Amino acid sequence: MGLGPLFAIPTLIWGSTWFAIKFQLGVVAPQVSVAYRFALAALILAAWCAATGRSLALPRRAHYWMALQGVTFFGLNYVAVYEAEERIASGLVAVAFSTIVFMTPFGARFAFGTPLAARTLTGATLGVAGIALLFLPELRAAGQGGANAVGLALAIASPAIAAIGNLVSMRMQRDQLPVLTSTAWGMGYGALAVAAVAAAGGSAWTFDPRGAYVLSLLYLAVFGSIIAFVTYLTLLKRTGPGPASFVGVATPVIAMLFSTALEGYRWTWIGALGIALAVAGNVIALRPAVAPRGGSARGRGR
Repeated sequence: MGLGPLFAIPTLIWGSTWFAIKFQLGVVAPQVSVAYRFALAALILAAWCAATGRSLALPRRAHYWMALQGVTFFGLNYVAVYEAEERIASGLVAVAFSTIVFMTPFGARFAFGTPLAARTLTGATLGVAGIALLFLPELRAAGQGGANAVGLALAIASPAIAAIGNLVSMRMQRDQLPVLTSTAWGMGYGALAVAAVAAAGGSAWTFDPRGAYVLSLLYLAVFGSIIAFVTYLTLLKRTGPGPASFVGVATPVIAMLFSTALEGYRWTWIGALGIALAVAGNVIALRPAVAPRGGSARGRGR
């Protein structure tokens, strides 16, 4: 699969999940919904691996990394997202999450010595500025105290935790762990971690049998978790942390298109400018590196 689809698939899917998560809130505790989501995704992916002849047996040492990936990437990261969306608008959560385009490359630089490309930083600045303009009214509302401040703190914690998950995933890829099998294990560990958080917090293990909750849960498990994460992790492996993290900038743009179609979002010139800056940031950061004459091109985003 080419880089274009690897970038487009998680972007389009995660752009829609900001809206789908809203149907998970209200009746079932957020931590419980996250545990359901990733437990279901882990079971489906494990069954697929078994049906296609992929062994689920991995070295014991690999389980330490898969557990850490699960706790960060598929666990606490999503607890923070769901908790934030109970307090503030989903668009604002998407804005905060877009800061992962800075956190992941700088984290990779610190952890692995991965070079930082100037165009990646330029594109990240434009992208986050564009997303901030797109959701400027919600950012102003977050300046007030109360639940808005708590929600914003949770929204900022989410990309920080996810960036750690990105770095762990890079470490797993260096050990050449198979993406499908390790993702199934990671999601299982993530579900267990969230279940422990839910139990510690005294969350009730309820279930909402209504169609909206069940269908959104299935969508989030199959598309938002399995398909989106497998393609994203493949993209991370092939392009590195800089370009891959730009999925976090493009996703809110797609989320706003869904909001326009499904929630009647009304555009302003500031919002349109924000979209333009976000797109420009993606184009700058994701364009192929130009090799000097007589030399060879380096890896994208390196």
